[in-house]
Formats: sequence, structure tokens, C-alpha cells
Amino acid sequence: MISVIIPHLDQPEMLRKCLASVTREVNPRLSVEIIVVDNGSKQMPMEVCSSFANVRLLSQPVPGPGPARNLGVANAAGNILAFIDADCVAADGWLDEIDHQFSSDANKSILGGDVRIGCENPSHPTLLEAYESVFAYRMKEYIAKQGFTGTGNLAVRAEVFASVGEFGGIDIAEDRDWGQRALKRGYRTHYCEKMIAYHPARKSFSELALKWQRHTAHDLARVKGRRGWRFRWIARAAAVALSPVAEVRRICSSGRLSSWRARGLAFVGLVLIRGYRAAIMLSLACGATDATTLSRRWNPRSIAGTPSKNT
Repeated sequence: MISVIIPHLDQPEMLRKCLASVTREVNPRLSVEIIVVDNGSKQMPMEVCSSFANVRLLSQPVPGPGPARNLGVANAAGNILAFIDADCVAADGWLDEIDHQFSSDANKSILGGDVRIGCENPSHPTLLEAYESVFAYRMKEYIAKQGFTGTGNLAVRAEVFASVGEFGGIDIAEDRDWGQRALKRGYRTHYCEKMIAYHPARKSFSELALKWQRHTAHDLARVKGRRGWRFRWIARAAAVALSPVAEVRRICSSGRLSSWRARGLAFVGLVLIRGYRAAIMLSLACGATDATTLSRRWNPRSIAGTPSKNT
């Protein structure tokens, strides 16, 4: 059995599309269960989940996608655990590819799939769609260089997950933490290019800013306290601000952009984002911004320190 686990927070219509993409392709020979774990939404997505067969809805009041996924795992019956985010759409054959990869090679224990940007108009992408098509969700690179993949498109054997342990909480980058713990225990993550999930680009700069606020706070937590950390952190901020020049070749050669207009938009987006990241880093180094507050903005209800209650 494959247990599909989906964390959810205030995205009912995106969740509907996600569930539709997962359920439309189920091969009759596959045994599949789907577990949606709500993480403190203003309204539980009961109507959405009840529209699909074999979907269970759980509630995890502890903020963070990690705790939500952990609750899903604790209630899963499958020997394979497949994770996808509520705002993602699984490509045709997603579950079949997971089943094929694990069935054909007993040595494979963790799969990391390809995450692509789902553009509303692929021939005319927006600035953020163009930017994220090149620079977001570079799972193949993460796996090759750092040994981890994103938890928004991840599959793992249940016994391997039990051996590695649960995902971390909202104050750490739970995908990197879990993947690198798995690597230390001898489990290798395999990149699977045919295991595809589509993620929408952010609609506004402020949405993308929230992502980088959290990721930058997590990065600071890893280095803060080490000798000379502040000097190295400031030097890194300067390097981030200057780095767009070194990325021109990547933008020009990317197979995910089809026009020079899109490539130009991607570069403009890169300059804006890298500049913003550098500003956050300097603000954290100077103590003008609190890292804990930034890391918890994935779920604003966590900032108050009291988990929200669902009705």
C-alpha cells in the first residue's frame, strides 16, 4: 500500500486540485490511501476531502508542516509513504512511478521527485513564474550536492522513515534536516525525474519574501554561535547580493524558459530576490530582526505561542 500524506493550511481550492490529480491516476492494482492533515486552518477542509473516495482528514494543532506530516505517518497503513503538498498537482503517473521505482529496485529507499512551476500561461510567464522556473525547487541539485530533497515531492519506505525518525518542527528546515539525517544513517535519496509535481509560482513578491524569511532564519540558526559567525554571515550577505551576475549562464541555458523575454524577467526577479535576501541577512546579523519570528511565519498562528483549535 502507498499512503499519500498531504499537509494543509488554508488552501481548500488548491487542496481540491491536488486530490483530483492524485486520485485520477490510481491504477486499480495499486492499494492507495490518502491522508490530509490540517495544520490549523480557519476552516477544516471537510467538504473538499469528503468529495473524494478513500481520503481521511486529520487535525494537527502543532504548527508546522513537519508535525503535520508526522501525524499523517503515525496514522498511515502503507509500506510506502508518499508526501506531496496541498498546493501541488501530481503529474500523470506520479503514483505509478513511485510504485515502479520501489518495486524494480529493492535497494532504493528514498525517492525525490522533480518539482516544476505550473505556469498559468506557459508561453507568457509572469516575472515570478519565470524566476521560480529557473531557481526554485532544484531537487536534482539538492540531492546531488547536499543529500536531501524537498518534502513536497518525496517518497520513502515506511521502515526507513521509522529508522530515520520524524520530521523536525517549524523552527528548522525539516526537509534538509530529515534528508541529511537519513544520509548519515546510510540511506541515499535517489532523484526520480519522472516523479513530477507542479507547484504554482507565488502570486506576489510578499509571498516569496515569506519563504526566504523562514529559510534565512533557518540558515542563521545553523551557524550562529560559532566563532566568527557574524563576520562570515555578513560576507555571505554581500556575496548573495552580487551573485546574480554569476547566474546569467544558468538563465540563458535553462530548458524551462522558452523565450528571451522570460529569461529577462527571470534575471530581474533574481536581482530583486537576492537583494532582499541580503537585506534580511544583514538585519538578522545586526539584531534588528528576530530569527524565531521569521521562521514561524509559515503558520502565523504559531507566533502567538498557542496552537489554534479547530472546530
